[in-house]
Amino acid sequence: MESNETELKFLYLAFDLIILNIAIGIVVVVKPFYWELDIYNRSLYLLHANMSGAITYLVFSTKNLYLHDVFSSRVKRISKRMLVFVVVSFVFAQLFLPAGYFKLFIVEYTVLFYFGIIAFYLLLYRYLQYGRTKGYFVHRVSIIGLNDTALLLREVMEGDPMLGFDFKGYVSDNKEDSEGVLGHLDSLAEIVARHQIEILFVTLPAYNDVKKIKELLAICNKIGVRLRFVPENQFWFKPKMNLESVGSLVVFNPQEIPLDGVKARFAKRAFDIAFSSLVIVFVISWLFPILFLLIKLSSKGPIFFLQQRTGINNRTFKCMKFRSMRMSKDADTKQATKGDSRVTAIGRFLRKSNLDEFPQFFNVFMGQMSVVGPRPHMLKHTDQYSELIDYYRVRHYVKPGITGWAQVNGYRGETDELWKMEKRVEYDMYYLENWTFWWDVKIVFLTVFGKRAHLNAF
Repeated sequence: MESNETELKFLYLAFDLIILNIAIGIVVVVKPFYWELDIYNRSLYLLHANMSGAITYLVFSTKNLYLHDVFSSRVKRISKRMLVFVVVSFVFAQLFLPAGYFKLFIVEYTVLFYFGIIAFYLLLYRYLQYGRTKGYFVHRVSIIGLNDTALLLREVMEGDPMLGFDFKGYVSDNKEDSEGVLGHLDSLAEIVARHQIEILFVTLPAYNDVKKIKELLAICNKIGVRLRFVPENQFWFKPKMNLESVGSLVVFNPQEIPLDGVKARFAKRAFDIAFSSLVIVFVISWLFPILFLLIKLSSKGPIFFLQQRTGINNRTFKCMKFRSMRMSKDADTKQATKGDSRVTAIGRFLRKSNLDEFPQFFNVFMGQMSVVGPRPHMLKHTDQYSELIDYYRVRHYVKPGITGWAQVNGYRGETDELWKMEKRVEYDMYYLENWTFWWDVKIVFLTVFGKRAHLNAF
């Protein structure tokens, strides 16, 4: 898998080329004279601009991660790169554009391109900065170890809030300096639960041993927290592997899954937004008023049933459903069973047709869920089954879904016996370890058309 940093370079390149083409379009609209060029020359100018932009970006690829330091430094880098863009543009113009090409046109869209990039990344910077002060886009982290590497890692994290890490403290057996120490390694599970830690960074040289890495990884999978190792010898690792990074520090991920990649998450999120938007606009928009009347006539209470469930990184969220049962005090603790007296007449139809799940497309649109993923469970079930099933919480390394690989294989509904939940977890684990975009499409197809994969599908 490519490093997140490598993937981000190409994402930012896409942003830059979009801004460049918008700048060209604005210049043409403001000065229609340029539009009078014949189609061949128009295409040639467009190709010239995009080729110049891409080559300039690749030359400066190691300096284009705009979100890794203060904004003033990024402006300086953008300015330097824009000078190179001008040089590349005019060199390529001499080679590829017809004699007497419009030099002023290139200058005009380059100036607009420059200010467009600065404006875009300033807005993005402010948006992420605001979101992270509100607790959005932030991972709660702790560092195992208290040494020079740990101190440097903390300095990097706290010095640049744009990295999105909320440092909670150290896990260390060092008793001499207790400042910032949350506790000892033997109480790791309690520390993670108390501070809701999502990622643990390990800086101890002792964990260079494969056996120790596996032992710690097993513990982290049990309690549902991601693990990263920060090697002391940064220089040795950089040329050897494709790794993640925290600022200037190389970080090793010992348990990569496909959705750790930026491109994979971007593709999945784009699909989620597109699919949920279509369902909301073309299905829920007309379905809601009908179900509103039917649910209201069937029993007293709200239209929607909101329940706290476990989401990605063990974060809780309010899962939305059309209410299919009468109001009761045990709604958040007692799972619906076959022939449950709490289920209303319209509720039986909603549950059988799965229409009760449709409001979860709002959860998908808001980013709390995905169209495809492990089904989210009640908080009581999370606590209960995490004690009974090893690696149950690994399901929470990805967003929960409306449908999933376990569901299309027949493992859905009531889990009155432990083996049923064990099979769900087995299928969910296989899904998150082998995810592909087209697998999501296949699962949606199987869900919509009512087909079921064979139980021995893997």
